[in-house]
Amino acid sequence: MSVIGGVAFHAIGAAFAALCYTPQKKLVNWSWQSYWLAQAFVCWFLLPLIVAWITIPELIQVLHEAPSDAMWKAFALGAAYGVGGTAFGLAIRYIGFSLTYAISIGISCVIGTLLSPLVKGELGEVLSQSGSFWIILGMLLGVIGIALCGVAGRFKEIDISGYSGSIDTTFSVKKGLPLCILAGILSALYGFAIDQGQPIADIALEHGAGNFQTNVVYIFSNTGAFITTSIYCIFLHNKEKTWVEYHILQSKSLRLNFVLATFTGMMWYSQFFFYGLGHVRMGAYKFTSWAIHMIMLVLFSMVAGLVLKEWIHAKRRTIFSLVMAIIILLLAVFSLTMGNSIST
Repeated sequence: MSVIGGVAFHAIGAAFAALCYTPQKKLVNWSWQSYWLAQAFVCWFLLPLIVAWITIPELIQVLHEAPSDAMWKAFALGAAYGVGGTAFGLAIRYIGFSLTYAISIGISCVIGTLLSPLVKGELGEVLSQSGSFWIILGMLLGVIGIALCGVAGRFKEIDISGYSGSIDTTFSVKKGLPLCILAGILSALYGFAIDQGQPIADIALEHGAGNFQTNVVYIFSNTGAFITTSIYCIFLHNKEKTWVEYHILQSKSLRLNFVLATFTGMMWYSQFFFYGLGHVRMGAYKFTSWAIHMIMLVLFSMVAGLVLKEWIHAKRRTIFSLVMAIIILLLAVFSLTMGNSIST
């Protein structure tokens, strides 16, 4: 039951991740960097501190006892994750959301899952345990499903451009593909940051944090991501002279933008709040938490797109590809759940 509960928490977190950027569509006269910096402050700096203070007993003492090398590793890996997020946003500009999502998350899913046992030299031993067949099958199905989502997404972009008569002149695989690969590799480091921060979580557990133990790691991993993201946003603000956007709008529009950015930040942070609750409930294949999260994120993103009628002008081949991708992703989650359940 613990593994099933863990997968359920991962599902809740992935649902928040899939929907967290929908408020961006309602922004009024804000550039990307204004919105991104505002929501990043909430999800990568403010909320990790507040939630850790609420859920980690004797937080100050925990931080005093925690090993400094674990803090620095979680921070540095989180900072690299922030660079990956920026590369992801830039890649979308050149090859579109769907292909960026498929390539970057596909890479992140594999590397982020296998990196921890590989670095520790435990991969062979871990995959020789009972249930390993289901884990390998689930990983393989996940990558196939994510790739097929990318195919369906690219078909959709072609269908929509044909429907509207417009041609995307910014599309460039030469520019977008390297950014996708960079985003996938660096984004995978977030899961590794949680792993490297486990000694901090262990101290929190000794002080009674229970299943909320991972929240203390986010203080370091998310702050690292916030700093690298802030550097890029500040660079754009200075280059494009957009600092004034935080105060020149009419009060009603400005309040709306800040509310939307705050809501985005709360949803984004919620994905990892529930990720932590799911992660501590997994079996011997605890490292598969990242794969389950990534696969479900893509799955819910595709379903959300259908609900929001983003595929309304898609042709039959596109819908067929999407349906097949969703089925394969569901099978991937089932297979990973089976592997973890058997190992437990």
